[in-house]
Amino acid sequence: MGEHIGFVSTRFAGTDGVTLESAKWARVFYEDQQHLNFWYAGRMDRDPEESFCVPEAYFGHPEVEWINSQVWGTTTRNPAVTRRIWDLALYLKYTLYEFINHYDISLLILENVVSIPMHIPLGVAVTELLSETRMPAIGHHHDFYWERTRFLVNSVNDYLEMSFPPREVDLQHAVINQSAQEELSWRKGVPSTLVPNVFDFENPAPGLDEYSSDIRAEIGLGPDDVMILQPTRVVPRKGIEHAIQLVKMLGDPKYKLVISHEAGDEGFEYRSMLNETAHREGVDLRFIETRIGDKRKIDRRGKKIYTLWDLYPHADLVTYTSLYEGFGNALLEAFYFKKPVFVNRYSIFVRDIEPKGFRAPIMEGYVTHKAVQEVRRILEDSEYRQEMVDYNYNLAAKFYSFSVLRRKLYSLIANIIGTRSPA
Repeated sequence: MGEHIGFVSTRFAGTDGVTLESAKWARVFYEDQQHLNFWYAGRMDRDPEESFCVPEAYFGHPEVEWINSQVWGTTTRNPAVTRRIWDLALYLKYTLYEFINHYDISLLILENVVSIPMHIPLGVAVTELLSETRMPAIGHHHDFYWERTRFLVNSVNDYLEMSFPPREVDLQHAVINQSAQEELSWRKGVPSTLVPNVFDFENPAPGLDEYSSDIRAEIGLGPDDVMILQPTRVVPRKGIEHAIQLVKMLGDPKYKLVISHEAGDEGFEYRSMLNETAHREGVDLRFIETRIGDKRKIDRRGKKIYTLWDLYPHADLVTYTSLYEGFGNALLEAFYFKKPVFVNRYSIFVRDIEPKGFRAPIMEGYVTHKAVQEVRRILEDSEYRQEMVDYNYNLAAKFYSFSVLRRKLYSLIANIIGTRSPA
């Protein structure tokens, strides 16, 4: 049997990128290399037999939220805040020791926990643990603090320099895009491996079944309606107003814009703005987050709850109008489900994805009549659409499949084992 691998994060639950990609890493570790996987986080939906849940490790814990309220947007830190950071870090470090000892962990995978400072005490705890144990580890970095404007003004530069990420000799770094790779090298002076997000392109996406066959009727769409799916959370950086503009310019009431996810803490005002914009522009906009969940089930009203993957087969077009993304999981999902996708040329798409040669109608900051004409052709010409989605699927299989992930992880594990030294 292989290594006992410990995944560490603030949360392994739901459909966020960290949760989804960590599960893919774990699958490859187990299926290909027979490594056993165990999970440490503050919120968890993994197998309880393989999980070590510490509520204080969750970024939404009241103590963590209080600390965050004191350190962002100000350049002065009260000594009481420092004391509470260290007290919580010390407690979390001991729980990490318990996790390692309980499951006999020999390698840690740090899932964004020393990348973006949503939980400063946990980042500090992990850094100290690595210094004290020389535990081999891989930092899987999805976002960095310098990529988010809300972290630019702060009173914790000492912790950011120390732990986000730390410079440890036994810590290998994995990033998800080229820009992050360059910035990490420049800011921290450490090398990293580029490991893109992936999908199981070796196996076709699931299609319709009896459970999911009635989604269109359940959300009020008629047989002649065209579903344009925005498969993202409702937050400003998703640029959903551009999807509304696209539907307006298509100029036909049969086109319906469906948004799958909830608003969340930063998006309620934005959602209201989208509703007002759609009403003003005469666009049929539908929020269906109450019908979409992590798992299929029946809710208290007796209504079916579907998954996002139940929804994709019903979509006629996917809109991905983001202003910024660390990578773009929903874009890969569209390719995986063989759906045409309308894309705003966000920076990571321009640099990492577009050069591969994917075919998609695009916008660059605003919707043009040329892009609308291309979308209309895709929706109305089934042969043209099928040729496009088949091409994109095959290309994505080449660059973003599990086989790519396997090669990258083999290399990282070899580096870890090769650099392992006695404590």
